[in-house]
Amino acid sequence: MNRRVEEIGAFVVRHKFRFIDFALVISGFVLVLYAGLTLDIFANSSNHTPAAEALEFDELVAALVALFLGLVWAVRRLLRERRRITERATVEREMRILAFHDPLTDLPNRRQFDDALKAATASPPRAGASHGVLMLDLNGFKRINDVFGHAAGDEVLIHVAARLSRAIREGDIVARLGGDEFAILATHLPSAETATGLALRIIDEFKNKFSTGIGEHVVGTGIGIALMPQDGSSSAELLRKADVALYRAKGQGTSAMRFFEPEMDAKVRERDTLEQELRKAIEDNTIKSLYQPLIDLKSGSIRAFEALTRWSHSELGEISPERFLSIAEDGGLIGRLTDNLLSQACRDAGRWPQEVELAFNLSPLLLRDDGFPDRVLAILEATAFSPKRLEIEITESALVRDLDSAQRILGRLREAGVRIALDDFGTGYSSLYHLRNFKLDRIKIDRSFISAMARDKESDAIVRALVGLGAGLGFEVIAEGVENDEQRRLLIEHGCDQGQGFYYGQAIPAADALALTRNRGTNGGLE
Repeated sequence: MNRRVEEIGAFVVRHKFRFIDFALVISGFVLVLYAGLTLDIFANSSNHTPAAEALEFDELVAALVALFLGLVWAVRRLLRERRRITERATVEREMRILAFHDPLTDLPNRRQFDDALKAATASPPRAGASHGVLMLDLNGFKRINDVFGHAAGDEVLIHVAARLSRAIREGDIVARLGGDEFAILATHLPSAETATGLALRIIDEFKNKFSTGIGEHVVGTGIGIALMPQDGSSSAELLRKADVALYRAKGQGTSAMRFFEPEMDAKVRERDTLEQELRKAIEDNTIKSLYQPLIDLKSGSIRAFEALTRWSHSELGEISPERFLSIAEDGGLIGRLTDNLLSQACRDAGRWPQEVELAFNLSPLLLRDDGFPDRVLAILEATAFSPKRLEIEITESALVRDLDSAQRILGRLREAGVRIALDDFGTGYSSLYHLRNFKLDRIKIDRSFISAMARDKESDAIVRALVGLGAGLGFEVIAEGVENDEQRRLLIEHGCDQGQGFYYGQAIPAADALALTRNRGTNGGLE
């Protein structure tokens, strides 16, 4: 009974304007009839008939006309109201679509995915089955945006969405969370192997190139997988653990998949602790530089020292640069760390003889920091260190990753007198075109070639060719990883200018480097 009353009430509310309109029309018609009965609206000079009190024909016509006009008015209002309701429903439907769908790929968006995941966690999988959350992030997508523009990137995202939709099972949900991040909710997976099969189908979809209006592009994907109930029972926990697994999958470089493992969580927490300690170390300026000499191969004299970053933690011990520098880059700390280290190195090098230079390695991320050149020049001015004694080292991969930005950033430094060296030469992707058009002063041959040159003819031929190439382009050539006298002798024969490695000495503290520069003349140089 109550339900019936509620339905009638809802009907009345929905149609209240129609009822009001028609009530007004009926009321107006009744008023006209009443006026016709009580008043002689259309009076005439003839005597009243016995039916004088009756409604006259002309008054009846007037009443009908009033009724007709009232009905026309009510119908027009009804049509306008229906049109307004239809337009409002259309707008509301479009708003719902926008609220729950990604407009570019037409996939569900983060909001719809979160709602679906919460619903799935509220309904645990059947016995022996699992719900699976797959987090995906694209490899190589940023380069497409940077090189070919966002229009090409959008085309690739549309193709990715289509391929992911093709790879999933019926009933699974694939969503675009934002940027090049996607997620899949696969419910009631019979086993972990089913999730593996789904991930492998996705990786297979990425084996073919993606075609856009301006060419073909190679894109891979990392996939992190978390299962319910094995890895968690809440949506937040499953998303976090799938993201942890994704981070490990992305570390493999190519398209890869990883299931969440408890030790991954431990490593993530350990990394978070290390980042907090790194922030404190940067604040306290406890990360220091050691200095390894670069030697003139012919005279044996010290030409420069390369600053090598070291961090000795009171509880964690020695932490490798590869480990904490990557954390600094990911955590947005690399700029401040670099500024601190460069300031320290310039103060140390200011005590060396004027002919001894300072070589300093640069993170690739700083080649996209337009404020970096100004900070370097400010540091040089504050420490009274000549720009002509500073050498900035960059790797081949950093150079070709964004050549225009590298030319802009390093070009400003070179104009001020800072020298530019290309590190790990022979292992990256630079071409003769890059070497010819990019203003370099020195190239450093990677240690992998130097270590094998004495026993491997091909490596020896590569070193000879690289030395000849550098000399032909007007660069000074430095060999890294010189460890014995035979390597030194071969490098001199090939015409290499400088050497660096354990044969000449390991990285040493600033005080020892200063002492080494003062003593180098006592034996005619370092041997």
